[in-house]
Amino acid sequence: MTVRYTGRRQFLGGLLAACLVPKPTWADAGSPAFLSAAAKPDGTFVLCGVGADLQIRFERPLPARGHAAAAHPTRPEAVAFARRPGTFAVVIDCVTGVQKAVLSSPSGRHFYGHGAFSSDGSLLYTTENDFEAGQGRIGVWDARHGYARVAEWASGGIGPHDIKRLPNTETLVVANGGIDTHPDTGRTKLNIATMKPNLTYIENGRVKEIAVLPPDMHKNSIRHLAVRQNGDVAFGMQWQGDGPAAALVGIHSLGKQITLMKLAAQEAHDMDGYVGSVAYSQDGSSVAATSPRGSLLQIYDTGSLHLSDTFKIPDVSGVTTMDNHFLVSSGEGDIKLINAQTEVTPNRSNLAWDNHLISV
Repeated sequence: MTVRYTGRRQFLGGLLAACLVPKPTWADAGSPAFLSAAAKPDGTFVLCGVGADLQIRFERPLPARGHAAAAHPTRPEAVAFARRPGTFAVVIDCVTGVQKAVLSSPSGRHFYGHGAFSSDGSLLYTTENDFEAGQGRIGVWDARHGYARVAEWASGGIGPHDIKRLPNTETLVVANGGIDTHPDTGRTKLNIATMKPNLTYIENGRVKEIAVLPPDMHKNSIRHLAVRQNGDVAFGMQWQGDGPAAALVGIHSLGKQITLMKLAAQEAHDMDGYVGSVAYSQDGSSVAATSPRGSLLQIYDTGSLHLSDTFKIPDVSGVTTMDNHFLVSSGEGDIKLINAQTEVTPNRSNLAWDNHLISV
């Protein structure tokens, strides 16, 4: 039956009623505090919402193994990215589990497993590899109109992996890992001798600043990022050189030089030269870095630049901050708080958590 409004008052009343229909929020999805991809015991893959109480609020199916995700700033919607070098990303309604869109990388490209939204949620930015040109790209997608691809920008380097938006700005920071790869050779690294990793800051497609490592660190691939509310950036690296790395974690602010955390040879060896995720404490006094290869969580003091604590946690990778404590996840199914040099009893599940914990 078609309803026709016969007068101005009826029309305005109908319009008002339509406007009063509440829009779904993250509360309708169980108020998750974090997102993480995971593998189930039956070999299938899911994206999970995890509450501040460390309980799983929802599981939404993924078509293949996920890596990281991006949480929409206003809608209960997440973009789950395939593990590198994947060619898909899935937009999921976290209330219903419905796939709202599937993003496919353009021909000649693949995703790097990370993305970030603009402050109003209208645009999604994705890190990509133009593997024929051997250059990094940032894909720009219109989240208001079905996630149509509307632009692409140079990433400022090779192998862009993580990407974050600086709080209260539209400035993006990109971790250009510096490693050239091509699908024909799988995950083989093609340019170790000439690597040039960097942090690139981009706004509206324009490069604002590029921060580079010292020359003797050029084989340290910058991979993962954490951003403080004041815009400070922490980054984790993966060492491609011989012998132990001199550093695996650094910090940077716009307009300044990169500062590297100091690391003894044995401490670097214990991490197997590999950082899986990083996180800032809320007060900025420390940075946490995980190594799934070394099964270690390292915590650095940003004042002294030295390692302050180490925790042995099997297959640990995801790390974020909650109430100025670090929260970590592992491939063995644990999510736990690290509280003042004490490991809190974990919430254990039958899920194998993937690399990252993403704050909602």
